[in-house]
Amino acid sequence: MKRILLQLILVMGLVSGLAGCTTVSYYTQSLNGHLQIMTARQNVGKLISQASTPEPLRAQLASARDIRQFASDELDLPDNASYRSYVDIGRDYVTWAVFAAPEFSLTPRVWCFPVFGCVPYRGYFSRDTAIRTARELQGEGLDVHVSGITAYSTLGWSHDPLLSTMFDGDKTYLAALVFHELAHQRVYVNDDTAFNEAFAVAVEITGVKTWLRAAGDAVGLSRYENGLKRSADFVALVARTRGELAQLYGSPGSVESKRAAKAAAIERLRRRYRQMRDGRWNGYHGYDRWFAAPINNAKLAATSVYSDQVPAFVRLFELCASDYPRFYAEVARIGALDKADRARALAQAETCA
Repeated sequence: MKRILLQLILVMGLVSGLAGCTTVSYYTQSLNGHLQIMTARQNVGKLISQASTPEPLRAQLASARDIRQFASDELDLPDNASYRSYVDIGRDYVTWAVFAAPEFSLTPRVWCFPVFGCVPYRGYFSRDTAIRTARELQGEGLDVHVSGITAYSTLGWSHDPLLSTMFDGDKTYLAALVFHELAHQRVYVNDDTAFNEAFAVAVEITGVKTWLRAAGDAVGLSRYENGLKRSADFVALVARTRGELAQLYGSPGSVESKRAAKAAAIERLRRRYRQMRDGRWNGYHGYDRWFAAPINNAKLAATSVYSDQVPAFVRLFELCASDYPRFYAEVARIGALDKADRARALAQAETCA
């Protein structure tokens, strides 16, 4: 998982009187971390024109400028000041997200915030604070997963900048991040992270394909589509294990027997991955780090949040004749439904208004 929407409460008055010291401390670190980034912004156009800007960065920023304009001109994403400035944050990740789930459940813990609703994680600008929170949650007997994040969105509440972490990959990686984060500004539904993230991933996928075709980059498009096929294989592999674990957790048995069966299921997942990597993927090792790190319910739940509804959104995009304004209008219409009706309408969609 390369990215996540970090919820920021930018108006501290919303939380005064609503929560205890721990919650206020959390909001404070979110606000301070974001403000540090915002005060360090530099205009992309000015950086490109300055002789003091290193040539590699100048080229990256020029690509980012073109990608950002493409997002508004061709994908109908918000035409505002977001991702038109730049900050070198001097670290590998901008935030760290902490996920938690019970030892024998795949349902993640959620945290609720004013304005932005409930989400299945807590985000931190400090890795040490994220690790400390994770240890506290582990002390409650929960499975915990901490993930480094390269980009985030404030849903248009502020003009989010490009970050140095967003340039860690190639131009396609950068385009995917920009399209994804801007999509959160186009449609966002409170208390439904799975809906929001799958929608943003669908915009990311279709947007990158559109961008590569417009650039006439047939090689890049082929490489990207091969990556999408591997991603679908990975999601299916993880979903299979989630299904096995869900059946295990719902069955009778002692804590000890369930714990042993859970460990066995996770080892089967690793074995299946190695077989797929060395066979179908012809030795592609891009997911090795994910499988080498600890795997638990929190990590599996996080994967589910970002992937389960993506095919339904891509299908809806196609039903809308690949017309972005129509697609966004239909997503907004479905998003306004009650949560149960929303999921059903998305899964069963046959037409686009």
